[in-house]
Formats: sequence, structure tokens, C-alpha cells
Amino acid sequence: DNCITICSMENFDPVGVHTGDSIVVAPTQTLSDYEYQMLRSASIKIIKALKIEGGCNIQFALDPESHKYYVIEVNPRVSRSSALASKATGYPIAKVAAKIAIGLRLDEIKNPVTGKTTAFFEPALDYVVTKIPRWPFDKFYTTDRKIGTQMKATGEVMAIERSFEASLLKAVRSLEIKAYGLRLNNVKAMKTEEILKGISVPNDMRLFYIAEALRRDIDIDYINEVTKIDKWFLNKLLNIVNMEREVEKSELSEGILKKAKRMGFSDREIATIKGIKEEDVRMLRKQHGIYPSYKMVDTCAAEFESVTQYIYSTYGEEDEVEIHDIPKVIVIGSGPIRIGQGIEFDYCSVKALWALREAGIKSIIINNNPETVSTDFDTGDRLYFEPITVEDVLNIYEKEKPLGVMVMFGGQTAINLTEGLVKNGVKILGTSYESIDISEDREKFSKLLKELNINQPKGDYALTVEDAKDIALKLSFPLLVRPSYVIGGQSMEKVNTLQELIDYVKHATEISPGKPILIDKYIDGREVEIDAVSDGECVLIPGIMEHIERAGVHSGDSFSIYPARNLSEREINTIIEYTERISKALNVKGLINIQFAVKEGTVYVLEVNPRASRTVPIMSKATGVPMVKLAVEVALGKKLKELGYKSGLWPQTPYTVVKAPVFSMEKLTDAEVSLGPEMKSTGEIMGIDLSYEGALYKALEGAGLKIPKKGKILLSIAERDFQEVPSLVEKLQSLGYEIYATYRTGKYLSLMGIHVNVISLDNAIKLLKDGYFDAVINTPTKGKKPDNTGFKLRRTAVEYRIPLFTSMDTIKAALNAVAKVNVNGLSILSINEYEEIQKDNVKNLVL
Repeated sequence: DNCITICSMENFDPVGVHTGDSIVVAPTQTLSDYEYQMLRSASIKIIKALKIEGGCNIQFALDPESHKYYVIEVNPRVSRSSALASKATGYPIAKVAAKIAIGLRLDEIKNPVTGKTTAFFEPALDYVVTKIPRWPFDKFYTTDRKIGTQMKATGEVMAIERSFEASLLKAVRSLEIKAYGLRLNNVKAMKTEEILKGISVPNDMRLFYIAEALRRDIDIDYINEVTKIDKWFLNKLLNIVNMEREVEKSELSEGILKKAKRMGFSDREIATIKGIKEEDVRMLRKQHGIYPSYKMVDTCAAEFESVTQYIYSTYGEEDEVEIHDIPKVIVIGSGPIRIGQGIEFDYCSVKALWALREAGIKSIIINNNPETVSTDFDTGDRLYFEPITVEDVLNIYEKEKPLGVMVMFGGQTAINLTEGLVKNGVKILGTSYESIDISEDREKFSKLLKELNINQPKGDYALTVEDAKDIALKLSFPLLVRPSYVIGGQSMEKVNTLQELIDYVKHATEISPGKPILIDKYIDGREVEIDAVSDGECVLIPGIMEHIERAGVHSGDSFSIYPARNLSEREINTIIEYTERISKALNVKGLINIQFAVKEGTVYVLEVNPRASRTVPIMSKATGVPMVKLAVEVALGKKLKELGYKSGLWPQTPYTVVKAPVFSMEKLTDAEVSLGPEMKSTGEIMGIDLSYEGALYKALEGAGLKIPKKGKILLSIAERDFQEVPSLVEKLQSLGYEIYATYRTGKYLSLMGIHVNVISLDNAIKLLKDGYFDAVINTPTKGKKPDNTGFKLRRTAVEYRIPLFTSMDTIKAALNAVAKVNVNGLSILSINEYEEIQKDNVKNLVL
């Protein structure tokens, strides 16, 4: 009958905003002791009444004007909030709940953080934790940015500090939205009426709008009345604004610097306020002897000594972290989950930490995402829960004095720090900064491919709108345009007209200012990609993946097949040769990902990333090759031959693996759902089977694209795809589906002598809402604008959860899979059994 509360958390936003979309603070800051004890007692009563054994999350609404409260929700399980509570306190809720499930009592379970207390011990916090959500609005410009009861965030960051102000500012700079404090130029440029409108409705920018309103001396009582955000929080934001004013007006004396750093101001934010360089602030700070001190998260407010190494930074406090002169390596994590950079990179970070430990080297991880395994206190030997910025990483590097830093596992987050770290004397383990820069800079990379005599799409680079116009005249449309130093195809687009190109270039120069924009002739061919491990001499390619969709759909949004099914031996050999040439030219020491387009027997290189990619986890699982472990060993100086591997393509598996993208479009109103060069998926599914069709069928089912075995299917196809429609309709009809088509599609089919039911687009949308259709096949025409009928059709299908296919390639492959599986069935094996099949397959060939 034992019961304890682990963590009290308070939402910055009032009731009406989903807790996953709200800024959350722990422990609660605005409750009186009476209110806290009242809610704590209510929680324990509820848990005992429901006879819950294990973890439970309870959400309350509390009237700040009285002691009235309401129970909003009870989750008798580990939840998103439980994960946050675990990271905020260091108390491993899921681990303890699992032990309770097998019969242990709280007083029989040891607290792994202290090693001395039991799990029957309520955590005490001597710091403040702030969680801020990460929204995908940078990918969906047209979507409604209001937040409410439907969660829209794709990820979150967490920060630990000694005060709310410092914790909040640390969380803001962890978001990677080009905000290093509460000052944003685009908000600063807004009119006061726009600011007031911005604070009146919950949205992703409201924190910055409130800060700007306070700078303009808008009354706190007014902001409180409009937002219902507690005055305590608003006064804390005012403290930050007043500190900005003090920094702006004063000389950067030792006292001012100490005060600003203690409040959580980054060097970069101080530099921006003063109009000087970040390096100048850093140098001045060091001259005054102002360094961060590091504290331990120990669950007990330092009452007992902690045996784990879970660390955060602060200023003006005693340093609790001892440094030992032993071999160690820092791994930079990937920060908040967002479209284009998801949990796949955390898989790589975790595997890297384990590989370092196995190699006898102490592993240090820097990350700020409470949802990840890498930020579990026992995954690495030491965890720094910190923002991933040059300042924060340098502070840790100078304190720890490691052998070096690994940036290849942290996605674009880590790669983008490389230049700043190298300039400050940091040793990068693995591929050098110079090689990373060549591959990331579109102009330099294009020149390298020309030198290596490797095919690439015809193209050029532009720095201005005029450059872009000249290139378009030479190449003709359609064109593929993309900026430098981005991930997830951010701001990559296929453009069909000069006006589209002009609009694009204006926007892209904001994404990567001063960096060249690559403009390529669009290749309508098959897309394939590889992940390889290179030691600079030997290049191991575990496998080649082929996309079902033609080039032009982002690799993260494509259905991918391993082993590739439609490549000739000559094409495969060319891919291997190009991979080896590029890896050696860049002197890659670790992981490399290359994307190719194949058209009429010619192989073109589209993109090279000398780092971990989204496909490393799936290729590692599919082939059995421990890619991350090999990459770590190589970065530490070993050769692949020493590790038992040779150059070339690893033997392909006798089974098939299919990766399917997973989307969250129904939560993002007004977002275009059709696929293109910019990534939109938020996750992925792996299907594995002895047959290709079985693997694809499993992937489709797992991704929620369940094709009905019978029913009514609606077709609304773009004119450019008409020639593919007759064979598709014949396939559908042979499988027993009843076909409906919108006017243009129906008219074309009629001319081809194929009879289907014809309806208007408006009527189709009404019938979709009534659940009349079982699936929709729609390839966009002009698309992308919410007032277009085709856009509305796609949105309706998504919002009413009707399977929607926007690629002819995907639906054709899916129908073939369904037909074959209906006849042959599926192979049901564990992943371990598939691994054993592959081990037997390679036993006599490689090792």
C-alpha cells in the first residue's frame, strides 16, 4: 500500500493548451504549500482507489482564485509526462514500475542514482527544470500556428538550472530555432497591434511576443488578463527583459557579466545586445574568470552523494563534478526531435556510447532531449544535459579535456557546430571539418564531383535571384532547388515556373544566408541510396536501398526497399565505384550516406552526407552489420580489415526489408499532404519478410496505410500521370474494387474505353466526410494552396483517416503486394531468426 509522488509539474500555459504543446516547469512554482499538499493528497487517494500498481500520471486544473480543482486526466501507465518527470528528477519511473510489476515493493527496490536510498523515497529538487515543445511549423508554412487541445509538437527540449529565468533561457537556445534568448528580429520589427494580437491566442511564438510586449512596457496585468498566464511567470519574463536593458546600457563589467550569466544569458545573446562578436564576450568572460560550474542531478537535493554522472551547468555556484585524467570521448547528441531529424540519430548516439564503453574509453554525451535513451543517466558514463551550442560544448570540452569530439552521430545539429568547434581548437574524431564542409557546401561539392568525373544532375549554384534566373534559362524547368547546410530537405523544392523560382530564392537566402543555393535539372528517375563505413582506404557498403517513388520525393518520405530490386549489375557496380571514389576523396573516417538517381542506365549522385543518416538503424537491423560500432572503431584509428571487414558490397540478405514513412498530417491543419523534395514524415516503420510483397504489406499496415480488401476507391489524378491510369484502374477492377473518378480523370478514362463512376470534386469531398470511400488516390496538379479543391480533397482524406496515396508508384506497388499476400500469405519470424538466416548467408563468404 506504499505510494509516493515523484514530481510536481506546472504548465506555463493555462488549461486549453495540450500539455505536450505547453511549456512545463518542475517543480511547481506558483502553488502555495496548501495547494501543493491538497493536490498531492488527491493524487494518492485516486491511485489507491483505482488500485494502481506501477506508474500513474494525473493532470489537474486548479482555479488560482480559489482552492477549487478538477481532475482532467488519469493515465494509469507510463506517459509522455512520466518520461519528462524521470529526466527532471533522475528517478527511473519505468524501471521501478517494471520491478513493481514482477512483485517487488518500493522499499525493496534500490535507487540507482544514489545507490544508497530505496525507491521508496520522494525526489527533492534543488533546481528548476523547463520543458519547451519543438513544433514543425518551419516545414509547414501555411498551417495554422495556433495551439490548443490537439497536440502539434513533434519533440521537446528540457533544461536544468538554478532559477526559472536561467532554465527558460537555456531551454530556448536548445530549441535550434535561431533564438539565443527572448529577442527575435522578426518579432522586434512587428507593430504593437500585431504583438498584442500574437499574445491573445496560444501559439508557438507567444513566449517571444510576451517578452516583446514587456519591452514595450505593456502592463503585466493586461497580459495576464489576455493570456491567463500566471503573473509569477510574467514577472520572471520581465526580469529577463530588465536584464537585457541593463546589459544594453552598461559596460560589460565583471559584475554585469556575472549577473547576466547567472540569469542564463548566452554569450551570443549578450554579444547580439551589445552589437559585438560572440568570441569577444567569451574572451572577456574568461578574462574575468567567469566559468560555468557543474552540478549533479541526484534525486535528493544533495542529501546523499550521487553515484551516477547526470550533470547540468550553472554560474556562481560550487562545482560538484570531479575530472579524472582518463581516455574519454564526447559524443554530441541530436537535440529535439523534429521532421528530418528524429529518433534514428539517437539510436546512433546510443550505439556510439556503448561502442566507446566496449573499447575501454569513457563515453560522455551532450544532449537536451528528455524523450531519448541517450539522456538516460546510465546510457553513457557521463551525461551533460545541456544545449547543443558552440558555447556550451566548448565549456564542457575545456573542462573534460577529452581525446576528441564525435559529431557524426548527432545529425545536422552536431555537423553545424563543427566549424565553430574547430576554430576553437576542438579535435574532431572521424571525418575532418574540411571534408564535411566540402560535402555540405553545394558549390564545393559540385566541383569535387566534376574532378572525380562522377555524374551529377546538370546544375549550378546561385547567391542571388538574378543568378537563379540565368541558371533557369540554361537548364529549363522543372528544376530542383535546395540551400546548403540543411537536413530533411528543409526548403528543398521542385519548381516549375520562373515565378516559383524567384519566390523560392528569396526564402532560401533566409534559411542559409551567404550560402550558395544549388539549382539542378530535375531527373525523373529511380532513386537509390547507400550507407557506408569508410576508414579512408577501405569502404564497406552494407547494402543498397531503392525507393519505390521516383526521384523528387524526399528519401525520408519514400518507401525504401532493401535489397534493391531493379538495378542492373552495371548500375550496382557504378554505385559501388562512385561510393568508393567519393569516400576516399573526402577521406571519410566513419559513416557516409550517398543518394543517387538512376535514369536509363546512367547513375547520378544527388547528395552526400559524411555522417550518420536516418537509414543507419534500418540498414544495421536489416543486414546485421554493426555500422555505428564500426564507425566508432574507425574514428578511433582502427582499420576495417583489422575488424574483419573488407571493401565493397556486403552480401545481400535472402529476405526483404521495407521502410515506410509515418505522417502526422491530421494534427496540422492546412498543411499540404502531398509529397515532394522537402521531408514531412515524423516517423517510420520497418517491414521484414521472406518475400518483397510480404515486407511491403507489413510496412503499409504498420504505417496505417491499410488497403481495404474490397470497397470504393476514389481517383483524382493529375494530367501528367494520365498515361499510368488505365493500367491502374484495370488492376483495381481485377481486384474487385468499385472505382469512382473526378471529372477530368473520368473523362480521360472514358476516352480510353474504361467505364467508372464520375463525380465532381466538391461532391467527392462531401462523400469522403460521410465515409463513403475506402481509399483515395490523388496526385496533385497545382496543389499546395488551401483554397484549391485538390488540396481540400487531400486534407479531408487525412482528417477523416481514409488511406490516401499521392504517388502512382506507391499505390501500384501496394496493390501488387496485396494481391500476392492474399495468395501466398506472410512469413512470421522474429528479428533474431532473420538475423540467424543472414549470419548463415555470409558465414562462408566474408568472415
